[in-house]
Amino acid sequence: MSAASPACLPHELAPGRGFAALLARPNLRGARVLVRLDLNLPYAPMAADGAAAQAQAEHARFARALPTMRALARAGARVGLLSHFGRPAGRVVPRLSLKPLTDVLARALDCKIGFAPDCVGAAAEEAMGALKPGGILLLENTRFHGGEEANAPEFVAALQRLGDMFVLDAFSVAHREHASSCGLARALPSYAGPNIEQEWQQLERLLAEPTRPFCAIVGGAKIANKLPLLERLVHKCDCLILGGGMANSFLYAAGHAVGRSLHEPELAADARRIAAAARDTGCALMLPHDVVIAPNLAEPEHARTVALADMPADAMILDCGPESLAQICARLDGAKTCVWNGPLGAFETPPFDTATLQLARHMGARARQRALIAVAGGGDSLAALQHAGCTQDFSYVSTAGGAFLAWLQNRSLPALRALTS
Repeated sequence: MSAASPACLPHELAPGRGFAALLARPNLRGARVLVRLDLNLPYAPMAADGAAAQAQAEHARFARALPTMRALARAGARVGLLSHFGRPAGRVVPRLSLKPLTDVLARALDCKIGFAPDCVGAAAEEAMGALKPGGILLLENTRFHGGEEANAPEFVAALQRLGDMFVLDAFSVAHREHASSCGLARALPSYAGPNIEQEWQQLERLLAEPTRPFCAIVGGAKIANKLPLLERLVHKCDCLILGGGMANSFLYAAGHAVGRSLHEPELAADARRIAAAARDTGCALMLPHDVVIAPNLAEPEHARTVALADMPADAMILDCGPESLAQICARLDGAKTCVWNGPLGAFETPPFDTATLQLARHMGARARQRALIAVAGGGDSLAALQHAGCTQDFSYVSTAGGAFLAWLQNRSLPALRALTS
């Protein structure tokens, strides 16, 4: 296996660090195995409600975590589940407790799930010690401690006392140097869970050397946290398609009126630099030229489509227009690979979901015909695919958001590096 470099990881785990190697260990029965999942999902604070709990259980990220728990329990491990929820900033915030998820997990796994009121300390250690082989314990929100996001050595050591082995199965946090991901991966005998393995292998297979023409669609509200990604994509893609508030910022930078639309005027120079780089590299940069507008998001009944040149000063751009969407779909008809992150408009509010849903269905149909390798990632993109009913049509759908973007940028994630050494 080749050594890791700053820009690229090996395409395989270090020997013996895969999930199958863990399950084959003769001393797994009775061992305390800490598993880092991502249960930072919608509805957790309301999981006692039947409809909310059902929505929680059907979430793709939740569903992909279940086989890991089942396999370890069947092998007789004593399983401790670690996750964060929300952004409590190192404080105990009762509404961000993971405790409501015990009932959701118990129904999904058809077994009793214990709960520890903290993820470190005497109560957590006692609860882990009391587990019988095959038992599963959910530990409280790791972000109730400031040492989690700081990857503080003392917090890593406190977590380490709970387990004999560690499984990282949350690709969505693999880009963060946090205690319950990177810290534990270096402190305990560590293994990649099946979800990490699947995400890593699929993204490497489909996107490391994409079949061309290669298009990227990037939407969402802001460009500030995606500047490095956009700079990378204009050097890697044949076509970069922008939507949402991000497109508004580029339109503004190009001198177009955007009215009261969400945009970032302070980043106009950055947008112009990226547009110039696209011209220099031959990457086609596609922006909408007709848009769906309304006075504000709360007045969808006043939605109408206008040409960009006719944009009124007192309105907001809230979706991509039909002519622009048709041009995007035509471009995708000539593409071989497309990666998508972020909606084209304010898709949570109809009718401003129209372009996003139609794009999802068009990409899904092309992928179903095996005419396009269609890869999507990020929470909003996943929600859009589920809403459009075409998740299964895509070549691959990543459950990660920030980690998916970080992988696209340079394929180097801290937690994955910890599993390759």
